[in-house]
Amino acid sequence: MKKVFTSLLISIITVNLNAQAEKENKAIEFQIDSTRVLTLDNTIKTLYAVISGEKGVERNWEQFKYLFHNDANLIPSGKTKEGNFMARFLKPNDYIKGSGKWLVENGFFEKEIHRKVDLFGNIAHVMSTYEAFYSETDKEPFMRGINSIQLFNDGKRWWIISVFWSQETKENPIPKKYERS
Repeated sequence: MKKVFTSLLISIITVNLNAQAEKENKAIEFQIDSTRVLTLDNTIKTLYAVISGEKGVERNWEQFKYLFHNDANLIPSGKTKEGNFMARFLKPNDYIKGSGKWLVENGFFEKEIHRKVDLFGNIAHVMSTYEAFYSETDKEPFMRGINSIQLFNDGKRWWIISVFWSQETKENPIPKKYERS
């Protein structure tokens, strides 16, 4: 009886230790890399990287939120079913709640294909053309568009102030000057 109890106790401790190690490994995987916002280029690349991933792969939402200023907005725009233009204003947490599950369930890769940067002192405006894929191995995008990204440098790092975007449509194709370089 004593051997059975000891074996059971060892099994329980082992399971708990394995679960704790797994939890710690997952926490390490999603730590914030503060170096990803030191340059304008890295900040934009990180924005694309954190929302991209294969089906079933969780996103590093902590890194995503770290990119944005406290008062930042994400602003998708387009036409309603009635044909009216609209813009929705979201905070980073709203974007995560509204899109996070879909990104993981479907797979999503947004790849920058062209960038135009206007810089004045500590502010920047980036027009970033993208193509979206369900998997990194897809050959043809299911969607294209332009992200208008405004950024602020506080002397220590870049902060995303807003990401305002629109998808390409037949009526609104991407202009040649924003096509692949």
